[in-house]
Amino acid sequence: MEVTQLLLYVLAGAGVGFAVGVTGVGGGSLMTPLLLMFGFPPHVAVGTDLLYAAITKAGGAWAHHRQGHVDWTIARRLAIGSLPAALLTIAVLHTFFTDPTAYAGLIKGMLGVMLILTATVLLFKKRLLGLISPESFIVRHAAPLTVLSGIVLGVCVTLSSVGAGAFGAAVLIMLFPLLTTARIVGTDIAHAVPLTLVAGLGHLWLGNVDFILLGALLIGSLPAISLGARLTRHMPGGLLQGLLTTLLLVLGIRYAFF
Repeated sequence: MEVTQLLLYVLAGAGVGFAVGVTGVGGGSLMTPLLLMFGFPPHVAVGTDLLYAAITKAGGAWAHHRQGHVDWTIARRLAIGSLPAALLTIAVLHTFFTDPTAYAGLIKGMLGVMLILTATVLLFKKRLLGLISPESFIVRHAAPLTVLSGIVLGVCVTLSSVGAGAFGAAVLIMLFPLLTTARIVGTDIAHAVPLTLVAGLGHLWLGNVDFILLGALLIGSLPAISLGARLTRHMPGGLLQGLLTTLLLVLGIRYAFF
């Protein structure tokens, strides 16, 4: 890999990290499509991004834990469903496909679907809060539905690297409408770390991780995430999130249908 390419990937990591710091939009939603645009195969883009997500989210999970923003009971229920589902998905990819190019279409299709769902959640998040009643069926059966949601997230995140952020938070909003925003975010991030780590290690076992690319992305993104978070109050975060949501929707349609 040439020095100019490494610098490009460092800058890409910085750009995504800064956007995440300012808007809170999940890195996977931005990073995987970007890596595909750079010409990386879908399996390498997803596998590398999953380990990237596990590392970058770990610090956030620890910070939320220290502030008491993590409901570990809910996080465990999600993990009971998501971690076995992630491992099973990896096993299916290994058993039923001869090589990574054979499931490239599956990864791209799932990526498109998850980008569209993520953009939709970001657009209608406030309305979502008003639709759920504390007495509704899903709230009364939140415990088993949390495990079921974890299973769905485990499959989707393993195939696309997208969904552990905004989509996971939307699930928590629907199942636990009385949970504060801080605890929704903290619990979602705390669950995302083991999920992306297990899925990422599964892709590593499949040979789908580029460590040089991973290092370059981390070098750029880690300081940029911190910088973006510090500058949030001084920037039009709402406008930026709106632009990013539109971008995710366009990319989702592109990968899902074309």
